[in-house]
Amino acid sequence: MATYKELKARADALSAQVEAARQAELQAAIDDVRAKVLEYGITAYEVFGYRKKPGERKRGAVKPKYRDPVTGAIWTGRGIEPKWIRGRDRDEFLIE
Repeated sequence: MATYKELKARADALSAQVEAARQAELQAAIDDVRAKVLEYGITAYEVFGYRKKPGERKRGAVKPKYRDPVTGAIWTGRGIEPKWIRGRDRDEFLIE
């Protein structure tokens, strides 16, 4: 019966062979895909659709709701309150 060290050495050798075969086949697959893309003029949109990655959607800019009358600084009402509005009535600072 084989010892642990012998089995471990075989497993490591097989892992190296697996990775080498993967790299060889991966490069062949990439070359094939590139050739098809060039031949047919395929775009990423046609293959993957609208979204590139989850969460990469751009959001539109939010209009500011509040303005500091002294400095002219603006705030959308989202996130942490600026010091100039903290503890005060927000209606005083509303932008109409």
